[in-house]
Amino acid sequence: MKMAHTCVRVKDLEASLDFYQRAFGFVESRRRDFPENKFTLVYLTLPNDDYELELTYNYDHAAYDLGNGYGHIAIATDDLEGLHAQQKAAGFDVTDLKNLPGVPPSYYFIVDPDGYKVEVIREK
Repeated sequence: MKMAHTCVRVKDLEASLDFYQRAFGFVESRRRDFPENKFTLVYLTLPNDDYELELTYNYDHAAYDLGNGYGHIAIATDDLEGLHAQQKAAGFDVTDLKNLPGVPPSYYFIVDPDGYKVEVIREK
């Protein structure tokens, strides 16, 4: 077995696509439109990775209540400081670099247009 995808529901599909493509370099791998049922599914992948992030867009839906159970998804990079600086310069909502007790900084968070947190971690 293996993980297939993670789904997040988005209010503005174009804003979410722009965010994930510009912030991380995601590419659209496939799209499934269901206009009769008023929703669209867009699957994104990172280069050289087959795991998918599914953006579910329900037409005319108000903003989603994220609740307090959702934490974040995580994306690993081998250039943590470089990506952090790039995203900060692009005006994205990013935190400062963070660390766990007793270890050097190894992660930060960035927030997408719907308020979902994405943890960016140093690749091991």
